[in-house]
Amino acid sequence: MLVIPAIDIMDGKCVRLIKGDFNNPIVYRNNPVEVAKDFEKKGAKLLHIVDLDGAKAGYPVNLKKILAISRSLNIPLQVGGGIRSKEDVRLYLKNGIERIILSTIAIENPKLLCDILKEFENSKILVSIDIKEGKIATQGWRKKSKKNISDFVRFLKKLGVSFLVVTDISKDGLLGGPNLNLAKKFINEGFKTIVAGGISSLRDLEMLKKQGAFGAIVGRAIYEGKIDLKEAQKKIAFKSNLAKRIIVCLDVKNGRVVKGIKFKKLRDIGDPIELARRYSNMGADELLFLDITATIENRKPFYNLISKIAKEINIPFTVGGGILTIEDIRNLLKAGADKVSIGTGAVRNPNFIKKAVKYFGSQCIVVSIDAKKEKESWKIYIKSGTEKTEIDAIEFSKQMEAFGVGELLVNSLDRDGTQRGFDLKLLKAITDKVNIPVIASSGAGKKEDFLEVFQKTQVDAVLGASIFHSKKVDIRELKKFLSAKNLPIHL
Repeated sequence: MLVIPAIDIMDGKCVRLIKGDFNNPIVYRNNPVEVAKDFEKKGAKLLHIVDLDGAKAGYPVNLKKILAISRSLNIPLQVGGGIRSKEDVRLYLKNGIERIILSTIAIENPKLLCDILKEFENSKILVSIDIKEGKIATQGWRKKSKKNISDFVRFLKKLGVSFLVVTDISKDGLLGGPNLNLAKKFINEGFKTIVAGGISSLRDLEMLKKQGAFGAIVGRAIYEGKIDLKEAQKKIAFKSNLAKRIIVCLDVKNGRVVKGIKFKKLRDIGDPIELARRYSNMGADELLFLDITATIENRKPFYNLISKIAKEINIPFTVGGGILTIEDIRNLLKAGADKVSIGTGAVRNPNFIKKAVKYFGSQCIVVSIDAKKEKESWKIYIKSGTEKTEIDAIEFSKQMEAFGVGELLVNSLDRDGTQRGFDLKLLKAITDKVNIPVIASSGAGKKEDFLEVFQKTQVDAVLGASIFHSKKVDIRELKKFLSAKNLPIHL
């Protein structure tokens, strides 16, 4: 669960309101940019920015201040307040804001909401539902809509809205705890629900996490020291008890799925479209497509093939290989990828990752680390394991976390294709140092290997290839086995 610090801007200052009352703001700092920098230093991975003056006026008032915050940070922002047109949305997104929060126009102008969702990616648009005395509040919480909440929720689901920000205004700013029952209603509807209002302690965060909230927005409790952001990040944010994922990898060369040992002696496995369809139907949680020769051959990914695969599956789809520019990422997402995995491009140009996170958000960016043991450390290799660097894998992992990536994919060149089990020392060394999700790759040979890596390291997902291609292990049976061992698994 994400712990998201809030910065509400009023008269250019960082403030908090009590139950949305504009007449009695609590002023905490005069410089929101400095507040944002402080949150980033303390480990925040996403900030929640509200233009309170804009919410009241009906147009962005603190635009320059918000863009100044964005330019000063390496982490993404979600922004709301006074955004009432497609032009407002476009302006913010064009200037590097990751997500836009819509409230008033979502309630009062559903046609405009439809148009915005058609023009921009759904992952970029959050709808805020602010509840006041059982009604949805609009216009900076000063008016109550007559729209029925249940009807509005059904409308949002029909539109394909994924993210909601839900606030109980009666709780906001009072440090009395969130409305857990209200939050649960929206979580149960299947929305990625970000909860705001009244959060005052780590226990509140733990309760929301247990309910399945996607995130929690925290304001006054952080400003007044009731919640330590660093501690919250460590205990709540990323090392979660959410379901562990089983990911299947398709290594693709010349349009065919191949597999080798330690990136060598490749053998043909089959058609990627057919295999993708099979693994999706078998219950894989995600699919990873790696174009293993794109970087070596200095060419772009196979967009057409990726598009065909995306149409055949109904699970999250990550694509890697040959990704060196922002345009490469944009084209892959357009082709149907949900995330991109970047290896050589990240090592050669770490600042490219900063830019990618700014443009597309942490959730889209996975950094792939191919590591090999060298004496007492692990060195990174690039170009599908063909070129050694002197970069330490552990230190690079920490750097990528600082740059805001969403996940790390850790490949052990010593174990790739061997089916001798995962490199537990490497994986533990990395998961002990970072707080973002880590995907374990290389070495799966039997069901017990998956159990061991989940139990002995803090990885969030495990990737397999040979073990599934050979039909040595069935994904459904693997999941039943892990679930029986009390691991949280999607069956």
